[in-house]
Amino acid sequence: MSTVTETVTDLVNPILDEHNFYLYDIEFVKEGKSWYLRVYIDKDGGITLEDCATVSDQLSEALDNVEPDPIPQAYFLEVSSPGAERPLKNEADYQRAVNDYIHVSLYQQIDGRKVYEGTLTKLTDKELTLDYLDKTRHRQVVIDRSKVAKARLAIKF
Repeated sequence: MSTVTETVTDLVNPILDEHNFYLYDIEFVKEGKSWYLRVYIDKDGGITLEDCATVSDQLSEALDNVEPDPIPQAYFLEVSSPGAERPLKNEADYQRAVNDYIHVSLYQQIDGRKVYEGTLTKLTDKELTLDYLDKTRHRQVVIDRSKVAKARLAIKF
């Protein structure tokens, strides 16, 4: 499977570069009896349905022209946005999330809490700083990045 995702990455990156999009993730998974190749893309300001269709068409054509076929079995190609509450998986995701509202789950409590939601105001190699609301007061917490179990974008209500 890693060969499939590596091949698809090599094929899709030039397409994305041409449109100023970026690759968020690729999955090649079997669900039930069917295989799915899912390519998650994004751009500053968000991806549109038309953007997904454009990349899908170009990637499909590129995959059809590769010899030998990197995916010999039947599969469904899905190109989509990673979603509004996407996980922050790598450094680039964290960098793009500065000044965004995020949800952070911790391995260990800080000030009696294992979950924080707030605006990511500062990011370094070792720490992230969140501005969050504690009842009606704005507070800041500095979190050692080694204590972060999961982080994702969040929708502020």
